[in-house]
Amino acid sequence: MASPNPLEQLSRVLDLEAQRGWKNDAVIGGLEEYAARWRQQMTPYAQDKDSTQLLAQIVQMLTDYPLLPLDARPSTIRHLQASVAELQKRTRSLGKKKAARTGKKRGTPKSEREGQTSGVGHRRSARMLQQESGLQAPLTTLPGVGPSMAKTLARLNLHQVGDLLWHLPFRYQDYSNLRPIAQLRVGDEVTIRATVRKMHSRRTKGRRKLTTAILSDSTGSIRATFWNPYIDRALHIGQDYYFSGKVGSYMNQRVLESPEFEPASTDPTHTARIVPIYPLTEGLAARTLRKLIRRVVEAWAGRLPDPLPAELRQRLNFPSLGASLQQVHFPDDRDALERARKRLAFDELLIIQLGVLRQHRAWQSKPAQPLTLRDEDLQAFLDSLPFTLTRAQQRVLADIRRDIARDYPMTRLLQGDVGSGKTVVAAAAMWAAVCNGAQAALMAPTEILAEQHYRKLKAQFAQLLHPRTGWPLRVDLLTGSVTGKRREAILAALLSGDVDILIGTHALIQESVQFRDLALIVVDEQHRFGVAQRAALREKGATLNAPERMGANKTPHTLVMSATPIPRTLALTIYGDMDVSAIDELPPGRRPIKTYWVKPEMRNRVYKFIAEQVAEGRQAFIIYPLVEESEALEDVGAAVAEHKRLSEKVFPQLRVALLHGRLTGKEKDAIMRAFAAGEYDILVSTAVVEVGIDVPNASVMLIENAERFGLAQLHQFRGRVGRGPHQSYCILISEPKSDQGMMRMRAMEKSQDGFELAEIDLRMRGPGEFFGTRQSGLPDLKLARLSDARLLELARREAETILAADPELAHPEHQLLAQQTAAFWSQEIDLS
Repeated sequence: MASPNPLEQLSRVLDLEAQRGWKNDAVIGGLEEYAARWRQQMTPYAQDKDSTQLLAQIVQMLTDYPLLPLDARPSTIRHLQASVAELQKRTRSLGKKKAARTGKKRGTPKSEREGQTSGVGHRRSARMLQQESGLQAPLTTLPGVGPSMAKTLARLNLHQVGDLLWHLPFRYQDYSNLRPIAQLRVGDEVTIRATVRKMHSRRTKGRRKLTTAILSDSTGSIRATFWNPYIDRALHIGQDYYFSGKVGSYMNQRVLESPEFEPASTDPTHTARIVPIYPLTEGLAARTLRKLIRRVVEAWAGRLPDPLPAELRQRLNFPSLGASLQQVHFPDDRDALERARKRLAFDELLIIQLGVLRQHRAWQSKPAQPLTLRDEDLQAFLDSLPFTLTRAQQRVLADIRRDIARDYPMTRLLQGDVGSGKTVVAAAAMWAAVCNGAQAALMAPTEILAEQHYRKLKAQFAQLLHPRTGWPLRVDLLTGSVTGKRREAILAALLSGDVDILIGTHALIQESVQFRDLALIVVDEQHRFGVAQRAALREKGATLNAPERMGANKTPHTLVMSATPIPRTLALTIYGDMDVSAIDELPPGRRPIKTYWVKPEMRNRVYKFIAEQVAEGRQAFIIYPLVEESEALEDVGAAVAEHKRLSEKVFPQLRVALLHGRLTGKEKDAIMRAFAAGEYDILVSTAVVEVGIDVPNASVMLIENAERFGLAQLHQFRGRVGRGPHQSYCILISEPKSDQGMMRMRAMEKSQDGFELAEIDLRMRGPGEFFGTRQSGLPDLKLARLSDARLLELARREAETILAADPELAHPEHQLLAQQTAAFWSQEIDLS
């Protein structure tokens, strides 16, 4: 039986690689080693220019495959499969080609020629670049970048020469440890400078070409082995090279296995230094990109204007922008790299802080109505409560009371765990507005949450009389569902001042809604109300009051409530334009929610427990996660299928509802209302369960594949239960594949403290995933970490100093900062 041709073999290998999860283990040695063997087998069949080019592209993709991040590998395999199919078409007479062509001499492969560039070549390229193009020039103006290469680079969002300056390494390989051969130890990552003394090639049993080179310096010699069939065209006996790699052992002798190498020079790029490792894409060799970036860095980094004033750089002992870019790409040593990274990260954080602090100053420049809450009025409110405020609630209320007494608008974030009592503190602030003869409003993200707030606040204020009129307070509800005469009556009552407190959705700040004297707005659930929305409210605030009415030209005080505890470093960024208060203790007597992490094989026991809870009159949530975050789509199909299985086979006697993101807002509201009213026993849902929905009778929260969620989100789900008098439970079904996943599960079992979990979540997952990647709107930071408290607070202090001296950033030394701040904040960024 005829053996499969090389293209069929590669096709099978690629299929196997996809089946095995893109781990580069479909063949022994990985695709990079297979590439060399396969190229040798295929070379006789590529007899025209197009086939030769396509063959080279396939080999390059195979060689670079292990350097790609895991999420880029599936598309690379698909691209390779398409390229193999195309090459198959071009070589239809594959089986008839003569192997005699293998003896024909070929030029050195491109990837090896690139390795021979010396430092002199870099400097010559730099002079050419400066003469021929600017930073805005297309990449095709660079030597060696044609339309095809430009198209490949565009997949990395690299389009102009300047883009390469900011395509920063994501890690480094330290080959700076230059050692004499005599001192090499097995297992060390080293670099040697050695002369090639001998070279010998032989064929292995699998017909692969193995080349052994004897390398020597003044202290001794070592063998190096290479599987690259073209190595004898790149290495030359008698010449000096740098070799970098790991020292191995074979037959009790030291050996360098397939080391990186390049001709010895005073300024190496790929060896004998701390080597940058850049994000790659299919069809792009690491050495090619490194060489290209070095040309641009040497040509342009030193010529960039520096946005940081010289005095600030000197005081903080920061290197210049040009020096920082040079060191972050091609560092001289670890210390220089760390100083460069710190400087560039500081720049990013400073721009953010300048933006949010200017927002804060702009807010405080507006006039507001001072709301003085007298002690006797506050006491009347406190006496109406069936409980005593916690110390944390009292502290936060004092902050708010102080803020609203000023003649400029309060802008404060009130954060606290589920059940910590944020709403009652907000109600006290609303009471202050009423005591001053003004109006207050509360905005919720959905109608169902608005209705929930309306019921609670209406009941709470029913205990009080208006201190000026002696009449009961009028609390009203305005949402999109309120239409016709009812809506007209509410709008008229708002304008006349008859409505004291209005609860609603974002519809209550529409143009058609006008107040007589709106002095305070409370916003529930911060995720829906970010920097951009707060800025809009600041600009629009004064127009919410009718021109001829009491509150004309006054901006309401604003209190934003968050049920997600936020670490201080994130709060300084995401809510940098606001003052922040935290209610960090729960009311006494609240039962902890018992939390258990179980393996999937325990699922049936969990179902039995849910059935028992329902039999006792309770209700349960069952949550399913999203599919891959890169797709950002809900796994609606899985939720639908699981709902069908649960309702038909697991809980056939129970009423099981389904909630997912493809439903309309009205459909979701209807299901949640029905569940809250007890019309369903179990709610199967994807991650769209609304934060804040009150279902006091729900006692079980079951979360499937819990490792797919962050701690903050898991804690939010847990907060959906435990709102009634019954003992509640949160059950995490999970089989984490990583140490981090297991740490998250253990943290959930151990802690009920949202602030502690938020700090752990930030450390483990980073800020980009803290709120969920797609929802966060966090800035695309290249080097800065929002978890770096020291650097963030330094940037905050320096931003405050700069703005104190130059509020408009109009001084000549601040012009570049002003431009960069404006450019950053003109992006579609919502830091909420």
